[in-house]
Amino acid sequence: MEPKEKQFSSKDFHETYARPKYAKPSKLVHKNVEKAGVHDQFSTERKHPVFFIDLPSKNVSMTIGGLLPNQITNRHRHTYETVLYVLEGEGWTEIQDEKIEWKAGDAVYIPSWAWHRHGNINNKNSAKYLACENAPQLQNLGVALREEEGRDL
Repeated sequence: MEPKEKQFSSKDFHETYARPKYAKPSKLVHKNVEKAGVHDQFSTERKHPVFFIDLPSKNVSMTIGGLLPNQITNRHRHTYETVLYVLEGEGWTEIQDEKIEWKAGDAVYIPSWAWHRHGNINNKNSAKYLACENAPQLQNLGVALREEEGRDL
């Protein structure tokens, strides 16, 4: 069981340290990420397979996303930034009204609160990407929001 982190309040201002302190995290590696299986709820909601990388980062998250042949995701937006690195395949990402084409080896930036969706242009092979986001940081601050097109917040 992980030790609970101290929650600070205004009475603890004097505990602002001159130097950071190293606190060994509970986990430093997540082996065989894809063998752990897709995250069922998240994958079902997003309508494409997503594998969470389970590490204790409080500022950035990483997931492996997949797009099946000819698959297009729901249009959505969120308050966190995303950088996608394409591992396999080729496709496109529509950001607001601009369509960006990508293939393995390309990186795509999705700005905060921009409507976007992804599509796989191949009808035989899947596409796969690594998504890095600052969602945990915004969740910890209480300002992370995500909206699917056609659904209210």
